[in-house]
Formats: sequence, C-alpha cells, structure tokens
Amino acid sequence: MTPDQLITFAAVAEHLNISHAAGALHLSQPAVSGQLRQLQDEFGEPLYRRHGRGIQLTPAGQQLAEYAQHVSDAYRQAHAYRDALRGLARGSLRVGASTTLASYLLPYLIAAFQRRFPDVTVMTSGGNTADIVAALQTLDVAMVEGPPGAGLPPGTGLRGWGEDEIVAIVPADHPLAGSSDGAVGTVSFGALSAFPIVLREEGSGVRQIVEQAFAAAGVPMHVALRVAGVEGVKEAVRAGMGVGFVSALAMRHEDGALRALSLAPRPLTRRFSILVPHEGAQSRVATAFIDMCLSEATPGAKGFP
Repeated sequence: MTPDQLITFAAVAEHLNISHAAGALHLSQPAVSGQLRQLQDEFGEPLYRRHGRGIQLTPAGQQLAEYAQHVSDAYRQAHAYRDALRGLARGSLRVGASTTLASYLLPYLIAAFQRRFPDVTVMTSGGNTADIVAALQTLDVAMVEGPPGAGLPPGTGLRGWGEDEIVAIVPADHPLAGSSDGAVGTVSFGALSAFPIVLREEGSGVRQIVEQAFAAAGVPMHVALRVAGVEGVKEAVRAGMGVGFVSALAMRHEDGALRALSLAPRPLTRRFSILVPHEGAQSRVATAFIDMCLSEATPGAKGFP
C-alpha cells in the first residue's frame, strides 16, 4: 500500500466513478483501475462494486475511504504550503541581532518586511555580538555590530552592511558637553582619559572597538563601571558614573539629557554585518529579508528614523 494508492482511492470514493476520479487526478482510467486492483489485493477483499455507471463502496471500502481522505487532505495541505512558500505567502523567519541592532534598527526592518509579507511569522532574539554568533545554528539570519570574529560555523555567509558611528556620551551638564578641543560636539581620546569610563559587558562589539581605539591612540582608559546593554550604559552616564560609548543609532531619540560627541580627529566607525547560517541552503523567506536589508533598509535609509 502506497500513499499514491490511498490518494487515488480517496478520489474514487469522492466521485464514485473511476473515470471522473481519473480526470480529477490527471491520470488515465487504466492507471486508476490498476492502483485500485493492487489496493484490493493487499486488503484481500472487495473495497467497491460496480453500480450502474459508477461504483459503490463496500463496508470495508467505506472505512478505508476515511483513512484515505486524511492522506489526501494532508497531501493537498502540503502542496498548498509548498506553493505558499514559493510565493512567500507564508513561512517563518528567525532573526538574531546584537543589542544595538535589536533595539534601534531591527523593529523597523521587521515592520517593513511584514508590510510586504504579512503572513510570514518573524521570531527575534537578542544579545551581544558573541551571544548571537554562538546561537547561529538556531537562526536563519543574524545581524551583528563590527567583525564577528573567528570561528564561524562552516557554511556561514558574511556580508558587510552599512556603516555606523560610535560616539562618546556625557550628561548635558558635563564639562565635555559644551566644547572640546575647540570644536563643539567632538572630543579626543586624550581629553577622555581624564574622566572615568563606562564600558559595555564582555563580548560587546562596541566595547571591543573602543578598547582597540584607546590602545591605538596610546591613551590610558580608566574604567569605572562595566554594565550590560546599551540602555545600561546610558543610565549609568545619566547617573554621573562616567563617559560612555554607544552607537549613534542609540542617540536618535534622546531627550537632551545626554550629549553625543564624535571622536576626534576622525569619527570612530564600524560596519554592521549580516551573517547567513547555512548560506547554501537558505530559505526563500530568509533570502527575501536579506535582499530587503541590502537593497533598501540600510542604517540611515529613509523610513528608519
């Protein structure tokens, strides 16, 4: 007994006519009759009898027809689901994003994607860059800040995506907030070395870049506090714990209590990266989301305030 034989029997039971069932299945009448004979031989008793120009199910056939209908329904549903996925009408997408992206950019990306594909279910997870890289095998797409580091799982695709600036932040009444190095809104590493520093937790992309920048400048960094998350850094700075460092994206909707300062003599920038686990076998949904990110929904683009 095969699924095809059960699907054929379900059609015969529905139409009670072998010729009509063959037409519905796009099969020849002899092909349908052959499958019915094989099915009857396997059960060892008649499943139907000739009745006028059609057929009539026996009690055994009526019972089998119920099971066969379940198989036929499951096949039709799977067929419809396949077509839906091909057309991106349905499906699911698992997106992981590091803290800054998860908080300040990913909501806009998902909103734009679901306007195009409203029946796709999107599931998100967040963490610092190290957390997201560690979780790659459970994701369809990952978005991280800066280089993801070595040791990516085999088959992972890596695509640069947009440029971001890391800024120093201080309270509005901080000595650096008015004017630094003769220019409003900029500050040097030398000037920052005179103040305590608030850093992100271990594994943060921002922390890694800031530590590397201080080392390259040959300037000591006096760390007063290490705190998890972007909002943790901002609250610590508001509380007067020191100078913090965050993505410029995190300052877009500030109320004026904090002041953002670009690093001098050159802004401190980094690239966002899109990681594609199992790049050689990514779903159509994941492909559509990545294409949207790369073509339209880049940081700073219209629609992402």
